[in-house]
Amino acid sequence: MNNTNNEMWYLDNVDLLSLFCPRKTKELKEKFPIQTYNKYDFIYLPNESSTHVYMIAEGRVKIGSYSEDGKEVIKTVLQTGELFGELAIFGENKRENYAQAIDKQVKICPMTLEDMRTLMYKDKELSMKLTKLVGLRLIKMERKIESLVFKDSRTRIIEYLLELAEEKGKKVGYETLVKQFFTHQDIAKITATARQTVTTTLNELRDENLINFDRKRLLIRDLDKLRQAINTN
Repeated sequence: MNNTNNEMWYLDNVDLLSLFCPRKTKELKEKFPIQTYNKYDFIYLPNESSTHVYMIAEGRVKIGSYSEDGKEVIKTVLQTGELFGELAIFGENKRENYAQAIDKQVKICPMTLEDMRTLMYKDKELSMKLTKLVGLRLIKMERKIESLVFKDSRTRIIEYLLELAEEKGKKVGYETLVKQFFTHQDIAKITATARQTVTTTLNELRDENLINFDRKRLLIRDLDKLRQAINTN
Protein backbone atom coordinates (compact mmCIF):
# COMPACT_ATOMS: atom_id res chain seq x y z
CA MET A 1 0.00 0.00 0.00
CA ASN A 2 1.11 3.57 -0.55
CA ASN A 3 1.15 6.20 2.17
CA THR A 4 -2.23 7.61 1.17
CA ASN A 5 -3.86 4.21 1.57
CA ASN A 6 -2.16 3.69 4.92
CA GLU A 7 -3.55 7.00 6.14
CA MET A 8 -7.07 5.87 5.38
CA TRP A 9 -6.44 2.31 6.56
CA TYR A 10 -5.56 3.43 10.07
CA LEU A 11 -8.03 6.34 10.07
CA ASP A 12 -5.31 8.86 10.95
CA ASN A 13 -6.39 12.03 12.73
CA VAL A 14 -9.54 10.35 14.09
CA ASP A 15 -9.26 9.30 17.72
CA LEU A 16 -11.42 6.19 17.44
CA LEU A 17 -10.56 4.93 20.92
CA SER A 18 -12.04 8.04 22.53
CA LEU A 19 -15.10 7.72 20.29
CA PHE A 20 -15.63 4.04 21.03
CA CYS A 21 -14.51 4.07 24.66
CA PRO A 22 -15.56 7.38 26.25
CA ARG A 23 -14.88 7.05 30.00
CA LYS A 24 -15.64 10.58 31.29
CA THR A 25 -18.74 9.80 33.36
CA LYS A 26 -20.30 6.81 35.07
CA GLU A 27 -23.14 6.94 32.55
CA LEU A 28 -20.74 6.73 29.62
CA LYS A 29 -18.78 3.93 31.26
CA GLU A 30 -21.99 1.93 31.56
CA LYS A 31 -23.08 2.74 28.00
CA PHE A 32 -19.68 1.91 26.45
CA PRO A 33 -18.17 -0.88 28.59
CA ILE A 34 -14.74 -2.30 27.77
CA GLN A 35 -14.99 -6.08 27.34
CA THR A 36 -12.01 -8.32 28.13
CA TYR A 37 -11.33 -11.58 26.29
CA ASN A 38 -8.78 -14.27 27.10
CA LYS A 39 -6.57 -15.90 24.48
CA TYR A 40 -8.61 -18.01 22.00
CA ASP A 41 -11.94 -16.50 23.13
CA PHE A 42 -14.26 -15.64 20.24
CA ILE A 43 -15.73 -12.15 20.01
CA TYR A 44 -18.18 -13.44 17.43
CA LEU A 45 -18.67 -16.50 15.22
CA PRO A 46 -19.95 -17.06 11.66
CA ASN A 47 -23.74 -16.77 11.27
CA GLU A 48 -24.17 -14.68 14.41
CA SER A 49 -26.22 -11.51 14.04
CA SER A 50 -24.17 -8.44 13.13
CA THR A 51 -25.21 -6.06 15.88
CA HIS A 52 -22.00 -4.22 16.82
CA VAL A 53 -18.81 -2.68 15.49
CA TYR A 54 -15.65 -3.21 17.56
CA MET A 55 -12.48 -1.30 18.38
CA ILE A 56 -9.39 -3.03 19.81
CA ALA A 57 -8.31 -1.11 22.92
CA GLU A 58 -5.50 -3.55 23.75
CA GLY A 59 -4.11 -6.74 22.18
CA ARG A 60 -4.64 -8.50 18.87
CA VAL A 61 -7.62 -10.12 17.12
CA LYS A 62 -7.61 -12.44 14.14
CA ILE A 63 -10.39 -12.47 11.58
CA GLY A 64 -10.97 -15.70 9.69
CA SER A 65 -13.34 -18.36 8.46
CA TYR A 66 -13.52 -22.10 7.90
CA SER A 67 -13.61 -23.85 4.55
CA GLU A 68 -16.18 -26.53 3.74
CA ASP A 69 -13.70 -29.22 4.79
CA GLY A 70 -13.12 -27.49 8.14
CA LYS A 71 -9.76 -25.87 7.41
CA GLU A 72 -9.10 -22.54 9.07
CA VAL A 73 -8.44 -19.56 6.79
CA ILE A 74 -6.98 -16.49 8.53
CA LYS A 75 -7.91 -13.36 6.59
CA THR A 76 -6.14 -10.76 8.70
CA VAL A 77 -4.71 -10.03 12.14
CA LEU A 78 -5.61 -6.67 13.71
CA GLN A 79 -4.05 -4.90 16.68
CA THR A 80 -4.61 -2.05 19.15
CA GLY A 81 -6.43 0.90 17.60
CA GLU A 82 -7.93 -1.04 14.68
CA LEU A 83 -11.58 -1.55 13.85
CA PHE A 84 -13.44 -4.74 12.93
CA GLY A 85 -16.98 -5.93 12.35
CA GLU A 86 -17.49 -2.79 10.23
CA LEU A 87 -19.41 -4.59 7.47
CA ALA A 88 -22.41 -4.52 9.79
CA ILE A 89 -22.66 -0.78 9.09
CA PHE A 90 -23.07 -1.46 5.39
CA GLY A 91 -25.73 -4.12 5.48
CA GLU A 92 -24.15 -7.37 6.71
CA ASN A 93 -26.92 -9.09 8.70
CA LYS A 94 -25.03 -12.26 9.65
CA ARG A 95 -21.30 -12.60 10.29
CA GLU A 96 -19.43 -14.39 7.54
CA ASN A 97 -16.20 -14.56 9.56
CA TYR A 98 -15.16 -15.17 13.13
CA ALA A 99 -13.21 -12.76 15.33
CA GLN A 100 -10.92 -14.35 17.94
CA ALA A 101 -8.57 -12.96 20.62
CA ILE A 102 -5.00 -14.16 20.16
CA ASP A 103 -3.26 -12.53 23.13
CA LYS A 104 -3.54 -13.43 26.81
CA GLN A 105 -5.78 -10.45 27.47
CA VAL A 106 -7.55 -8.52 24.73
CA LYS A 107 -9.69 -5.47 25.52
CA ILE A 108 -12.48 -4.61 23.12
CA CYS A 109 -14.76 -1.58 22.90
CA PRO A 110 -18.07 -2.50 21.23
CA MET A 111 -20.49 0.03 19.75
CA THR A 112 -24.03 -0.73 18.64
CA LEU A 113 -24.97 -0.08 15.04
CA GLU A 114 -27.41 2.61 16.13
CA ASP A 115 -24.72 4.48 18.06
CA MET A 116 -22.23 4.03 15.21
CA ARG A 117 -24.61 5.37 12.57
CA THR A 118 -25.46 8.35 14.78
CA LEU A 119 -21.75 9.07 15.17
CA MET A 120 -21.17 8.79 11.41
CA TYR A 121 -24.11 11.13 10.73
CA LYS A 122 -22.62 13.75 13.04
CA ASP A 123 -19.02 13.31 11.83
CA LYS A 124 -18.82 13.37 8.03
CA GLU A 125 -15.03 12.94 8.01
CA LEU A 126 -15.35 9.77 10.08
CA SER A 127 -18.09 8.50 7.79
CA MET A 128 -15.91 9.04 4.71
CA LYS A 129 -12.90 7.33 6.24
CA LEU A 130 -14.92 4.33 7.41
CA THR A 131 -16.30 3.94 3.90
CA LYS A 132 -12.77 4.04 2.48
CA LEU A 133 -11.62 1.57 5.14
CA VAL A 134 -14.17 -0.96 3.89
CA GLY A 135 -13.17 -0.28 0.29
CA LEU A 136 -9.49 -0.77 1.02
CA ARG A 137 -10.10 -4.03 2.85
CA LEU A 138 -12.13 -5.32 -0.10
CA ILE A 139 -9.29 -4.37 -2.46
CA LYS A 140 -6.84 -6.14 -0.18
CA MET A 141 -9.00 -9.26 -0.23
CA GLU A 142 -9.21 -9.19 -4.03
CA ARG A 143 -5.42 -8.96 -4.24
CA LYS A 144 -5.11 -11.89 -1.88
CA ILE A 145 -7.38 -13.99 -4.09
CA GLU A 146 -5.31 -13.06 -7.15
CA SER A 147 -2.16 -13.98 -5.26
CA LEU A 148 -3.55 -17.41 -4.39
CA VAL A 149 -4.38 -18.07 -8.04
CA PHE A 150 -1.32 -16.68 -9.81
CA LYS A 151 1.62 -16.60 -7.38
CA ASP A 152 3.78 -19.31 -5.86
CA SER A 153 4.14 -19.98 -2.14
CA ARG A 154 7.48 -18.17 -1.74
CA THR A 155 6.08 -15.03 -3.37
CA ARG A 156 2.96 -15.06 -1.19
CA ILE A 157 5.04 -15.39 1.97
CA ILE A 158 7.44 -12.58 1.01
CA GLU A 159 4.57 -10.31 0.00
CA TYR A 160 2.94 -10.95 3.37
CA LEU A 161 6.16 -9.96 5.16
CA LEU A 162 6.25 -6.76 3.11
CA GLU A 163 2.62 -6.11 3.98
CA LEU A 164 3.38 -6.51 7.68
CA ALA A 165 6.30 -4.10 7.38
CA GLU A 166 4.29 -1.47 5.55
CA GLU A 167 1.23 -1.65 7.80
CA LYS A 168 2.67 -2.44 11.22
CA GLY A 169 6.44 -1.92 11.00
CA LYS A 170 8.62 0.87 12.39
CA LYS A 171 11.77 2.14 10.75
CA VAL A 172 14.98 1.55 12.71
CA GLY A 173 17.66 3.14 10.57
CA TYR A 174 17.61 1.26 7.26
CA GLU A 175 15.78 -1.66 8.85
CA THR A 176 12.10 -2.21 9.59
CA LEU A 177 10.92 -3.77 12.85
CA VAL A 178 7.59 -5.54 13.34
CA LYS A 179 7.25 -6.05 17.07
CA GLN A 180 4.43 -8.60 17.05
CA PHE A 181 5.26 -11.45 14.68
CA PHE A 182 3.15 -14.56 14.16
CA THR A 183 3.68 -18.29 14.39
CA HIS A 184 4.71 -20.16 11.26
CA GLN A 185 1.39 -21.99 11.41
CA ASP A 186 -0.59 -18.73 11.40
CA ILE A 187 1.46 -17.34 8.50
CA ALA A 188 0.75 -20.56 6.62
CA LYS A 189 -2.99 -20.11 7.16
CA ILE A 190 -2.84 -16.46 6.10
CA THR A 191 -0.87 -17.19 2.93
CA ALA A 192 -2.52 -20.54 2.11
CA THR A 193 0.76 -22.41 2.22
CA ALA A 194 2.17 -25.30 4.24
CA ARG A 195 3.78 -24.65 7.61
CA GLN A 196 6.99 -26.33 6.45
CA THR A 197 7.07 -24.05 3.40
CA VAL A 198 6.83 -21.00 5.66
CA THR A 199 9.65 -22.30 7.88
CA THR A 200 11.87 -23.09 4.88
CA THR A 201 11.23 -19.71 3.23
CA LEU A 202 11.87 -17.71 6.40
CA ASN A 203 15.08 -19.63 7.08
CA GLU A 204 16.26 -19.05 3.51
CA LEU A 205 15.57 -15.33 3.79
CA ARG A 206 17.45 -15.23 7.08
CA ASP A 207 20.40 -17.09 5.53
CA GLU A 208 20.41 -14.47 2.76
CA ASN A 209 20.55 -11.78 5.50
CA LEU A 210 17.30 -10.25 4.30
CA ILE A 211 15.41 -10.78 7.56
CA ASN A 212 15.85 -11.86 11.14
CA PHE A 213 13.09 -13.14 13.37
CA ASP A 214 12.10 -14.92 16.53
CA ARG A 215 8.76 -15.84 18.09
CA LYS A 216 7.95 -12.23 18.97
CA ARG A 217 9.40 -9.99 16.26
CA LEU A 218 10.41 -9.66 12.64
CA LEU A 219 13.30 -7.50 11.46
CA ILE A 220 13.56 -6.74 7.74
CA ARG A 221 17.07 -5.62 6.81
CA ASP A 222 16.14 -3.78 3.62
CA LEU A 223 12.63 -3.56 2.14
CA ASP A 224 13.87 -3.02 -1.42
CA LYS A 225 16.15 -6.05 -1.30
CA LEU A 226 13.32 -8.17 0.11
CA ARG A 227 11.09 -7.06 -2.77
CA GLN A 228 13.80 -8.06 -5.21
CA ALA A 229 13.92 -11.52 -3.59
CA ILE A 230 10.49 -12.26 -5.03
CA ASN A 231 12.01 -12.54 -8.49
CA THR A 232 15.16 -14.44 -7.57
CA ASN A 233 13.61 -17.85 -7.03
